Amino acid sequence: MGEIVRLQKYIAMSGAASRRAAETMITEGRVRVNGELVTEQGVKVEIGCDKVMLDGKPVEIKNKNYYIMLNKPVGYVSTAKDQFDRPTVVDLVKKDIDTRIFPVGRLDYDTEGLLLMTNDGDFTYRITHPKYHVEKTYIAMIKGGMKIADMNRLRNGMKVENYTTSPAKAEILDAVDGYTYVKITIHEGKNRQVRKMFETLGYTVAALQRISIGQVELGNLPLGRWRHLTSHEINCLLG
Repeated sequence: MGEIVRLQKYIAMSGAASRRAAETMITEGRVRVNGELVTEQGVKVEIGCDKVMLDGKPVEIKNKNYYIMLNKPVGYVSTAKDQFDRPTVVDLVKKDIDTRIFPVGRLDYDTEGLLLMTNDGDFTYRITHPKYHVEKTYIAMIKGGMKIADMNRLRNGMKVENYTTSPAKAEILDAVDGYTYVKITIHEGKNRQVRKMFETLGYTVAALQRISIGQVELGNLPLGRWRHLTSHEINCLLG
């Protein structure tokens, strides 16, 4: 048995029209279900079973892969559902995307910036598996100054808890009002790794933002907003 959804959602999932436009099409008498004209809202159909026609042409839901980037705000968890009922990144996109999508890797609750989302498991594997060494770049806002010796420890690899990090790319961007801004690039994906690297060195991370994954950059995407990846960006990530 297939999933049962409202007719306007079915049309939207097919890509034929937005949900609101589909509602108008139904009212205008342009939609038939199993040969019967439908003009009222609320009719439900079973995906893969019922036959839907729009303007005399079949409407079918095909498996469509989504690849999007989100500028994640602080205060959202990078999961589809949270056991503590905290807001999730899926909440930020679900009104516009009718297909179940999930985060590619994670971005901490208190970290903002670039997060990829998709419904393509192979894509997720290619981005997150350590063997592919996909680089992730962050801007860390550190309380106080930053010693050159500690910058070198970041660059040479360092002991964090029970593992040793790979050498990171790190540079000081600025120092303003008692804070140092450090750009750091890693290719691992350990839990809270960047924060733990600085904390191990004795620094407090006041804010952390991810600005790029591979060659894909966050750019000027507003906080809390998302967009589809371009085909060029997808190809860059897949190498």
